[in-house]
Amino acid sequence: MIKQDLVQRVVERTGLPRIKAEASVDAIFEAMKKALTGGERIELRGFGVFTVKPRKTGVGRNPRTGAEVSIAPGKAVRFKPGKELHLLD
Repeated sequence: MIKQDLVQRVVERTGLPRIKAEASVDAIFEAMKKALTGGERIELRGFGVFTVKPRKTGVGRNPRTGAEVSIAPGKAVRFKPGKELHLLD
């Protein structure tokens, strides 16, 4: 599923014009990006939780030369599915 599929489903379920539905989906994604960039936790009941976790410094290899390359620490977004999604297993 891609973003346009989500927009189409919003149009079908709400009857909104496509332009307004696309603006709504864009607004939700932008709010989520802003929250995660700020280190906030996003909890969507029945769906799951998005969190930002620190990532450790690591060592990788250059596939061409085989030389070791250090990987800088950073942050990564993690998703933990809610109970309702666990039923899909």
